[in-house]
Amino acid sequence: MYTRIYVLKFPKEITDQPIICNLVKKFDIEFNILKADILLQQEGILVIQLKGYKANITKGLSYLTDQGVTVEALATSIRRDEEKCYQCGACTGICPTGALSVLRPDMAIPFDPEKCTACGLCVPVCPVRAMQVSLDPQSLGE
Repeated sequence: MYTRIYVLKFPKEITDQPIICNLVKKFDIEFNILKADILLQQEGILVIQLKGYKANITKGLSYLTDQGVTVEALATSIRRDEEKCYQCGACTGICPTGALSVLRPDMAIPFDPEKCTACGLCVPVCPVRAMQVSLDPQSLGE
């Protein structure tokens, strides 16, 4: 499954349309609304996490664009500099997806990029700055 976060900007003419509902029905995409500011007859903004097959998300993003929605990918991914990381575990308590966790009994801290949604919460809590935000060129062309 493919998961990415997008910023959607809705023109005021379509804020009364069931556009996100159609993403679920037509494209089999799961969503998680992270932030929303949408009022009737005013431009709206939605920060949304989309999850599904990459081909479906690509089609869904194309649908959004066709409806007049401006789509901006949060074009980042998180990576860990293994040489800097000393497995302190500070990142595990803040990670909402379980991409960073404590592996017991050896107390190793594995990083699973497949679970990571690039929320970036781990970056400021890492005392040695081993967690880093990097540009994800694949999400720019969607």
